Amino acid sequence: QVQLVESGGGLVPAGGSLRLSCAASGRTFSSYAMGWFRQAPGKEREFVAAICRNGGITSYTDSVKGRFTISRDNAKNTVYLQMNSLKPEDTATYYCAAVALPLGRIAIMTSTYNYWGQGTQVTVPS
Repeated sequence: QVQLVESGGGLVPAGGSLRLSCAASGRTFSSYAMGWFRQAPGKEREFVAAICRNGGITSYTDSVKGRFTISRDNAKNTVYLQMNSLKPEDTATYYCAAVALPLGRIAIMTSTYNYWGQGTQVTVPS
């Protein structure tokens, strides 16, 4: 089992940057593929980015490609989401998630993940 705690959210002007962090408990962090999702008020939770167990494979939703970067540090049990050129439509609660997968595999569906953090709010005023 793994527990996830996100941090780094906040209020940032359009065009600004934030780096979200997700710290995982336990000694088997490298056994989990990780993902970032977001949920805006009144909308369903949506996929943002995913990374495989060793960081060699990543995937992004089209709306954040070229602006967001997912990375992980298995020695620190942490996954990151670097967000640049933020837009008002990026406003949402951001969640990290974990799922045990074979090496080189990633997951982009919310239903695949079985561990979730509590979320961190990102607000980009229009």
